[in-house]
Amino acid sequence: MKEGLYNSVIIGIFQRYYQTGLDYFEFNRNELPDIARELGIQSAKNLGDILYAFRFRKPLPKVITDTSPEGLEWIIELNGTGNYCFRLVKINRIIPNLNFIPIKIPDATPEIINQYMSGDEQALLTKIRYNRLIDIFLSVTAYSLQNHR
Repeated sequence: MKEGLYNSVIIGIFQRYYQTGLDYFEFNRNELPDIARELGIQSAKNLGDILYAFRFRKPLPKVITDTSPEGLEWIIELNGTGNYCFRLVKINRIIPNLNFIPIKIPDATPEIINQYMSGDEQALLTKIRYNRLIDIFLSVTAYSLQNHR
């Protein structure tokens, strides 16, 4: 249900502004409930999560990605307090080099932490911190200054 709501709202905001040939347009977070109302669906309680989900956790719906030219993709960027923009950018992916030998690192995450991890991005960051992966791969001592919540 939530996924359908998120997709519908983000498609609605995209279609509100998108015109062929545009590579950038702005919108405001406060428009999201209006889009939901126009579509006849109940708005999400956490509006910010709709935008956060598409910025960091999940791909944009196919109806949006189909409008991007070859080699480019749409992203959503923060553009001030409550303001966002869709921007076409060059596709940028980190792809492992299969010619490198993998570096095996034993998992030092405490068992009790593993037991209660939820499998989201915060769980991944927890594993990165416990296993000191930033320190190892960048050869620096790194400390966590702020968590998501």
